[in-house]
Parts: sequence; C-alpha cells; structure tokens
Amino acid sequence: MEPKKNPKANVGRNSSLFFAIGLALMLFLTNYAINYKTYDKELIDIGTLDMGDELEEEVPITETIATPPPPPPPPAAPEIIEIVEDDEEIEETVIESTETSQEEEIIEIEEVQVEEIAELEEVPFAVIENVPVFPGCEKGNNEDKKNCMNEKLRDFIGKKFNTDLAQELGLSGIQQIRVFFKIDKNGDIVDVQARAPHPSLEKEARRVIGLLPKMQPGKQRGKAVRVPYFLPIKFQVQD
Repeated sequence: MEPKKNPKANVGRNSSLFFAIGLALMLFLTNYAINYKTYDKELIDIGTLDMGDELEEEVPITETIATPPPPPPPPAAPEIIEIVEDDEEIEETVIESTETSQEEEIIEIEEVQVEEIAELEEVPFAVIENVPVFPGCEKGNNEDKKNCMNEKLRDFIGKKFNTDLAQELGLSGIQQIRVFFKIDKNGDIVDVQARAPHPSLEKEARRVIGLLPKMQPGKQRGKAVRVPYFLPIKFQVQD
C-alpha cells in the first residue's frame, strides 16, 4: 500500500517566497557594508585653528622722497628798441571858431514847409476816442455810450425785422445774419452790407438798417470820422 503525502508537509511549496526574502536581506546587508565608514579618533581632533598670525601682514616702512621744484625759466631777452629819426612833418589840425562877427553876412533861410498830417478818415468802433451817439444815449462816459448803443440797436432790430420771412422761405432752426455798415461824418448810415443763408434775409436786413435814426458822428482828435460797425442778427424760426 502506497503511503499518501500530507499537502501541508510539502516543503517546496513556499520556496520562491523564501528565496525573495533572502535575496532582499542579502542586498540590504551588502549595501550597509559598502556604505559603512570608520574614522580614526586621533585624526578627528584637529585642534583650534588660529589664522591671526597669518593675516598680520608686515607693511614695509617707506620714506616719501620730496621732488625738487623745477628750475625757474630763463629771463626773457629785452626787446631791442629802434630809434627812428623824426624827419616826417606832422600837419597840425587847426580848429576854427564857429562864432560869427558883425562883418559876416547872414544867409537868409527859406521858410520850412511843414507837411500836414493826413487826417484819419475811418476809425474802428472799438478804439475811437468818442463813439457815435445813438439817440437817447447821450449820458455817461464813452463805455456807457457804447453799451447803450448796442442795446438800442438790438431792441430796434427786434421790433423792425420780419422774422416770419424765414418760415415763409421754408427755413428752419437758428438763422444768423451778419450786417456791416458805417456811420459817416454826418451821422448817417452808409455802405450797408449783409450776409445771410438766403438773399431775401439779406434784403430784409438792409431794409431794417436803413431805418436807423441819424446819430451823432464819432470823433477822433476832435474831428468827425467814419466809424464801421458790425451787427449780428440771430433768431430762431418757429416750427
């Protein structure tokens, strides 16, 4: 009768596991043995290092030798003065007296004609000495008369100008007319010019300016002169 083997009694069943454990143990011991170092205790104690003596450097004592100053330059040779004989004759300048005597004839001087300074014909409104005076603006100084005239002109234009004309012409928005005219030496309005978006507005502006009353003429240096004036007219067309 053949005896039966106990499966638990099989020794070769875990041989691969034991081989791996043994191999790992041998690698560990081999690595430890390679990296293990021993030191001689007598060589470890190196004592105290003193670098004081080595850092002290002996500086040699040097003596400064004074350099002697350079010798002074030799004196310059004196210039040779040449004596020239005075043979040339010098003409003396005679200053004659400008005083007249009773024996001298007096020359008659013709009359000197003084040219008259051309009179100013035209002076701008901003710099004239005496501005033109609009009726009702006789009081106050020159600046007061200017402000009064500007205000009177605005009121006059506002009453006389036909603002409905722009609507009849099919215009809309804000309309601006530039008017130029002059106040002559007699105080009359002359040389009226106008610029507007439409010729009919220019014609209306010239018509209204022609209705302005006669003014006192502007004066420069006490004399009447022409004075140019610029008047902008601006209004809104009612839709």
